[in-house]
Amino acid sequence: MERRELLKMIALATGSIMIGSEFLLSGCTNNNPSSILFSNDDILFLDEVGETIIPATSTPGAKAAEIGKFMKVMVTDCYTETDQKAFIEGIAKLEEACNKMHKVGFMKATPEQRKTLLIALDKEAKKYQKEKNDKEKDERAKANKEHNKTFVFAPNHYFTMMKQLTLYGFFTSKPGATQAIRYMAVPGKWEACIPYKKGDKVWAT
Repeated sequence: MERRELLKMIALATGSIMIGSEFLLSGCTNNNPSSILFSNDDILFLDEVGETIIPATSTPGAKAAEIGKFMKVMVTDCYTETDQKAFIEGIAKLEEACNKMHKVGFMKATPEQRKTLLIALDKEAKKYQKEKNDKEKDERAKANKEHNKTFVFAPNHYFTMMKQLTLYGFFTSKPGATQAIRYMAVPGKWEACIPYKKGDKVWAT
């Protein structure tokens, strides 16, 4: 799967273009590195969030791809200062939302409780992103036209960022690319036509 195709898939799944994609496509050359520090507990927390989004079944889940560490790197290197702050604050907000919904913290919640919470947050995030994009559409076009790089947009929803990074990190990881989807090392043999059977995995390459 090519990177641009993956970014399109993520946009469809989250209702928002890939956040930080301008840095992703240029090799993450963000000139505004984050001063925010992620604790070991934050990494473990993000691993569990990612595993709830892509759980292990007959194939590895997001935790096998060390998704928490991946999120830390991407947020630090590829996000604006506004989104970096929103993301780190989102960890506490997700924990608060879990306590409000289930009377228990996320790390102690059952898999079903975690799933119910993230489904609700996903719905909330998609609504937030749509309203944000609709509101900023004209402002964004004007800023681009005037090459105004100092214009500051509202932060993206923390769960949109977590979900996008989980999908991107997993499907570009070794476990995701070689076990969750079909993979053939390149160069490989050429087959012009390959029969498809219902349930077949998509090809990574």
